[in-house]
Amino acid sequence: MVKAIFFDLDDTLLWDAKSIQSAFDETCKYAGSKVDIDPERLEKEVRKKAMELYSSYDTYEFTKMIGINPFEGLWGDFPDEHHEQFMKMKEIVPEYREQAWTLGLENAGIHNKDLGKELAERFRTERKNHPFVYQDTFQVLDALKQEYRLVLLTNGSPDLQNLKLQMTKELLPYFEEVIISGAVGKGKPDKAMFQHALDRLSLAKEDVIMVGDNLKTDIKGANQAGIKSIWINRRNEKPEEVIPDFEVSELSGLPELMKQL
Repeated sequence: MVKAIFFDLDDTLLWDAKSIQSAFDETCKYAGSKVDIDPERLEKEVRKKAMELYSSYDTYEFTKMIGINPFEGLWGDFPDEHHEQFMKMKEIVPEYREQAWTLGLENAGIHNKDLGKELAERFRTERKNHPFVYQDTFQVLDALKQEYRLVLLTNGSPDLQNLKLQMTKELLPYFEEVIISGAVGKGKPDKAMFQHALDRLSLAKEDVIMVGDNLKTDIKGANQAGIKSIWINRRNEKPEEVIPDFEVSELSGLPELMKQL
């Protein structure tokens, strides 16, 4: 019998992709008001440059393991002291942000280092100004909180994930525990992350079900840990290598599925 539900955070409960998109939209639109540049072209070039730069740093393998993506690097500070790699990230990211925007501008035909620096800071502000939660998130958590122990199991930097939760204060009270990969030292899909959560709550794997949007981290990790999984498949994709135990197209389908289980 299921006693607890492990929830992923980004793009499961928080609509992180929309927040990042909004930050790009606003920042690139601002750039278009300053110089003659196509905002969509700029976004494309900055995204491409950010991914190239991000994967070139010594910290890349660590960020992949913990689950910190290039666009989080464009707005996070990473003052975390849980691992020496966070200290390296803290040193790297100011230059990374500036370079991503300056080189993105150059690729779109604008050579302006000062504007690159300004856009790097503006993007950070815009991301913080645009926190989005899926419209069914709170309704679903309200429906489940009486019956189940709710736990957040999220990849990322403790500082940045906690900042996201501070920006959406209503979310935190639903959860008995918030477990962040950067504090554990391993990220989903590593079994250690799931085992850490089970140990913290004194639960067996049979007592828990994992809910998440990402097959390669949330669902694969749950499968490897022997925990049942529910995939939030909003884009109606077909799973290939990683197969969830259950699937819903929206969070709102979760309470009914849990009743059936």
